[in-house]
Parts: sequence; C-alpha cells; structure tokens
Amino acid sequence: MTQEITPPSPAPVAPPPVRDWPALDLEGTVFDPVLAELMREGPLTRVRLPYGEGWAWLATRWDDVKLITNDPRFSRAEVTRRQVTRMAPNFAPRPGSLAWADQPDHNRLRKPVAGAFTVSAVKRLRPRAQEILDELVDGLLRDGPPADLVARVLEPFPLGVVCEVMGVPAEDRPRVRAWTREIVSTNGAEAAGRAKDALYGWITATVRARADGAGEDVYAMLGRAVANGEISEEEAVGLAGPLQIGGEAVTHNCGQMLFLLLTRPELMARMRERPEERGAVLDELLRWIPHRSSVGLARIALEDVELHGIRIAAGDPVYVSYLAANRDPDVFPDPDVIDPDRDAGAHLAFGNGPHYCTGAVLARLLAELLTGTLLDRLPGLRLAVPPEQVAWRRRTMIRGPRTLPVAW
Repeated sequence: MTQEITPPSPAPVAPPPVRDWPALDLEGTVFDPVLAELMREGPLTRVRLPYGEGWAWLATRWDDVKLITNDPRFSRAEVTRRQVTRMAPNFAPRPGSLAWADQPDHNRLRKPVAGAFTVSAVKRLRPRAQEILDELVDGLLRDGPPADLVARVLEPFPLGVVCEVMGVPAEDRPRVRAWTREIVSTNGAEAAGRAKDALYGWITATVRARADGAGEDVYAMLGRAVANGEISEEEAVGLAGPLQIGGEAVTHNCGQMLFLLLTRPELMARMRERPEERGAVLDELLRWIPHRSSVGLARIALEDVELHGIRIAAGDPVYVSYLAANRDPDVFPDPDVIDPDRDAGAHLAFGNGPHYCTGAVLARLLAELLTGTLLDRLPGLRLAVPPEQVAWRRRTMIRGPRTLPVAW
C-alpha cells in the first residue's frame, strides 16, 4: 500500500522591514522618491509616517489597491478609535464625515446629498459653471497679461461653482470663500483652525435655517434630511464641511495639469489641434499628476487577510497609494511617460469603492471647462516666468502651484 505524502505548507513570507516615510516638500510635479522606492521593494511594504503611533502596511499595486478599497474586511471607522501612524499632526474626525464611515452607515450618510452630484445634476449645472468661468476670463482679457492664473481663475472658479451646488446665499459667499481659502492655505495651523471653526459654525446655522428643505441644493437636501430624521444635525454638518471645501482639489489638480501643458509644447499642441480628444488627455494627466503628498486615510484590518503570501493581521493599519496604483506597469505600460494616446480610463485619481470621490463627476466637468476655455480664449497662452520660478505649495497634503504667472 502506497502512503500518500502531504506536501509541506509553503513557508510564510517574512514581513518586509519598516521604512520611515518623512513629509517631503517636493518641487513641481516630481514623483515622491520614497514612494518610488517602496513600489520597487514589493507589492506590500511597511511604513512609519511622521505622526501617530506604530507602523502600517502600504499597498502600491493597482489590483491590491482595488481589492483593499472595496473589501469590508478593511475598516475606515475603526481608525477613529486608534492612534495609527499618519501624515497629519492633528487627528479629529467629525461625526458624519463620509471619509470615516463604513457600510451600511456610509450609504445612509451619502444618500441625502447624492442627488446633487449625479451625471444629470452636473449636466444641468454646466451652463452656469461656464458662465462663472467666462466672467473670470473676461476679467483677464480686460486687464491684459501678465496674470496669475491661480489667483484669477483656478481658485475662484471651483469655489464659485461649489457655492452654487451647495446653495450658499450670495451675501455669504465672500466670507465662505475667505474661510475656505484660509483652511487650505499654508499660513499655519492656528489660522486654519480659526477659519474651520468659523466655517463649521456658519454651516451649522445654515443647516438649521434650511429645515424646510426647499430647493435642490446641498444645504436644502441636508436640512430636509435632518428634519426627516434621516441624519442628525451633527452628521449633516460633518457631511457638508468637506463638500464645501472640496473645490481645493480641483484648483491644485488643474494647476498641475496646466503647468504640464505650459511646459510641454507637444501636449499643448495636441490639446489645441485635436479638441475632440481633450477628455482622453485629461484622463492621462489625472493618472500621471502627483496630486497629493504621501498617502491619505488609513484602514484597519478587521480579520486576518493574506496577500502575496503575507499575513495582514486583524488590527493592522493599512494604507493604499492611488498615486502608485496609477503607475503600475502591469496596467499602464511605461507608466512614468505622459502618453496622450494611452487609454488611461482605469486610473484611480478619484479613488475606488465606497469612498470613491463624491464630487468626481463635478470635478471632471470643472477640469474640462477650465482647460478648454483657457486654451480657446487665450491664444498663445504661455508661462510668464521660467518654469523653475513657478512657486509651489509647501507643507501641504494637496500639491499644486501656489502661483501660475502667464501671458498670452
């Protein structure tokens, strides 16, 4: 009788070493060299960030990032009860914040405002958004070159459109815009904290004032949801804050994209000569730009999960890098090259899974309008200074030019 021999179990893969990932002030559109090293080291590495406690797993491959961000075994809500290693010095999640909600709570919170960000709602908004943008460009043409595109267009345009979507009364818009600019500026934590307190106080009063729910703007939707008992007032305020501030990402992402167009003549020519293909080029630029510093928000493994033979233990914090996933050579061959002929539609610039960006459709519209309108209405658009003299934001999570001096 032949005795069956059970093959030995594969030996567990030893965990990688813990790498320190400092907060780097990177120039221009340079890709983070630490992240590039981590990507070369393996699909799963371990990192220690400047604040918080301990270390965390980091996933950099497209497939793994997609899996983790869509898998209920990895929890955002659990992070609020822990001091995990992180990029930001302060950690104070607000109740109602979609960023820290798991299912089914996430859907409950998102439902009251979802109608404001659908494809059809954004399509209806397009003429008004174009009108706001045209007024700003009219001002540029009236005053003549040179001009700072950030101050004159890239900041006020997304802020103005977001105020329309949110339902900010005209008389309140100057101070809401001022608070928003202060919150996302690099002037210091104290000034940003004061502005945030003021903005959230104003949001609280506005949600209360909109209890009748009249209208289809976000504050009307939130007032209605609170009145109907769908969400609490505290949750409504936590929901509204990030949405009200959300235009900042459009400002800085478009700033990076325009910088690339202004410094790469072949890209600029492509956008001007083949306007019907601008959308595809924007997808490639969204894939390529390093839109943030380091990583975003962590998740916690709720049970043991094995990836690539490595055990992520229950309770371990896990980060994903969308920037790294967007440069996965298995999905985007020759990923460090900007290739306008590439099909970049699988990019993860707006995230993935339940936490896919609420305002992604709106952000995409604003980027299309900004680039298209500026190229069409400002012939000969060019930098007014050498590229190395463009000032970039410092000590910030969202990367982009602080000023973008141009002539035409």
